[in-house]
Amino acid sequence: MKKYLVTLVPVLMLSFQPDSPSGASTLSGTAPSMAPPSSAADDLKPSISQEKVETLVAKLLTTYHYRKVRLNDSLSSVVWDNYLKEVDGNKTYLLASDVASFEKYRYQIDDALINGDLTAAYDLYNVFRQRYKERSEFIKQQLTTPFTFTADESFNTDREKSPWPKTVEEQNDLWRKILKNQELELRLGNRPDSAVAATMKQRYTNLDKAINRIKSADVFQIYMNSFAEALDPHTNYFSPNNADRFNQEMSQSLEGIGAMLQEDGDYIKITSVLPGGPAFKSNLLKVNDKIAGVAQGDNGAMVNTMNWQVDEVVKLIKGPKGTVVRLQVMSPDALAGAPPKEIRLVREKIKLEEQRAKKEVIEVSDNGKPFKIGVINIPMFYRDFEGARKHEQGFSSTTSDVKKFIEELKADKVDGIVIDLRDNGGGSLTEAIDLTGLFIPKGPVVQVKEATGETEVYTDPDPSVTYDGPMAVLVNRFSASASEIFAAAIQDYKRGIIVGGQTFGKGTVQTLIDLNRWLPKEPEKVGQVKMTIQKFYRINGSSTQHKGVTPDIELPSAFSAEEYGESSQKSALPWDQINSTRYEQSRGIDDKILARLRDRFDQRLKSDPELKQLAQDLADFKKAKENTVVSLQESKRRKEREEAERKRAAANKVSQVSAPIDETGSPATSKKKKDLYLTEAGLVLADYILAVNK
Repeated sequence: MKKYLVTLVPVLMLSFQPDSPSGASTLSGTAPSMAPPSSAADDLKPSISQEKVETLVAKLLTTYHYRKVRLNDSLSSVVWDNYLKEVDGNKTYLLASDVASFEKYRYQIDDALINGDLTAAYDLYNVFRQRYKERSEFIKQQLTTPFTFTADESFNTDREKSPWPKTVEEQNDLWRKILKNQELELRLGNRPDSAVAATMKQRYTNLDKAINRIKSADVFQIYMNSFAEALDPHTNYFSPNNADRFNQEMSQSLEGIGAMLQEDGDYIKITSVLPGGPAFKSNLLKVNDKIAGVAQGDNGAMVNTMNWQVDEVVKLIKGPKGTVVRLQVMSPDALAGAPPKEIRLVREKIKLEEQRAKKEVIEVSDNGKPFKIGVINIPMFYRDFEGARKHEQGFSSTTSDVKKFIEELKADKVDGIVIDLRDNGGGSLTEAIDLTGLFIPKGPVVQVKEATGETEVYTDPDPSVTYDGPMAVLVNRFSASASEIFAAAIQDYKRGIIVGGQTFGKGTVQTLIDLNRWLPKEPEKVGQVKMTIQKFYRINGSSTQHKGVTPDIELPSAFSAEEYGESSQKSALPWDQINSTRYEQSRGIDDKILARLRDRFDQRLKSDPELKQLAQDLADFKKAKENTVVSLQESKRRKEREEAERKRAAANKVSQVSAPIDETGSPATSKKKKDLYLTEAGLVLADYILAVNK
């Protein structure tokens, strides 16, 4: 997400398998050979420049990366598994015999990286390419005959743990179900048979075009990322074209719908939603949502964008200010078989002021006593670095805005303040430190450890305290980086109560390296590397990496650590500890008070109808997500879809939308939808006020 600054730069990863495979019909066509295809004249080949870059990247990452790794057989095996997953992650193109024939490379990748040998990478990809052509011919034949959906059979949409097909016959049956499932999904959308057939043919025509556009540089990027991401998920290699495209996207990110995109299998995935943009304000588009179609205006035809390249989809989504674009979106938490949803957005120039913090006052009642709670929502930690450098008066910064709001809220005589950091992916480290300083006397805020082992403590030097009253910090699974630094410091100083969900766990820092500076004699650009070089630690010595910040009061959540956040990444750097710094805790919060607050929350969870329903809906939703098997019989599938829709509607109650969405897809203004999480944060704060005033 762009909100994580250079820490979560989107990397264009190419993958060619359906994310949620879908189905087709009878077996036909000439069976391809099970023997690995021999080399062809149009095979992709590495360049001499790529061989130099391979050696350079291997040296840079093993020398300067925070995780001091050695190129050995163990790492080689991980890299090879990563590469297989990138090339054929759904195990639908390669045969088991193909994969077995390449096992000879499993423990040779470490030597190949050192020596600039790309044989394994291109040998595997060229076999995949040939197998793809064979599948493409099979698919074309399958799509000439409509499917019938009366047979009682099923399909598992999650193939992560499935084996590669052993025979061509087994692969044919797998693809029959893939195509049949896809066609049934379209059919259930009430499309006429002719439209279903046309969409399916276009979908695979698009895929053919996408595969044919893959060049040697793309294969090289896939392979090098398989190595880089074995070190940690935020270390990546950018090919020259993709480095240029990323820089261009960064500079153009303030126009359109306010979202950054990347390719992800068949779909285009949302990697960042920019505060202040149409997507952000509507709350209809989330990080990790996948775009399956784009339409212009309120009546334009929906263009299926499966298997399109990201720059082509960007062209469809962009448009003049004030015009409408409709997107067909698949949520990452959608149940198997659930249909994509359609959203409507009005393009606009993003106003920077709408990224800034905002305040409001909410009222809650605790044990019959009313409380006025001030709320300051911070969508990102922003700072006008240029204005700060020039010492401009009143330059834009999170801390200055929040300080002003605090003074206004104190004048309103609020009983306490909630700092809302939900979905705040980070931003300026300086602002996280300065913001902490508004609530504590001077002292340490965060520790930063270098790859060399040296540690530096960043402190708030200002002894003044802007607000010393009751406060809570509201976080969720997508509060990351700078948000975690602030929340952790407030928790360590026992200055406020952390409420919500476990945070993302992004406790590392990256830097971008221009490889052309290391290979100045190369006639063309050779790309960039993003590399992890530092790690954040709390002032108590605990890392924010992997674990994130655990709330004092944990609210029900739809997002599990196994699926979302740093801990969901196999190669994520581990949690660890260093020495604590010296700091003086507030005496306002102790274990006895926290136990009382948890007990009060548990009572509400058992007695409050809305909280009880929320917890039940989330439990049902999580259980439903575990089932990835869908029926290919139309009557059964319709019932499955109805049930999936019901559960998805229930799960949508966890949305943080403050304004309900009307039937046009625009925020309604007549009344505000109750934000259960914010209300609960207010009640926790009210409980605290009552406890300390006893």
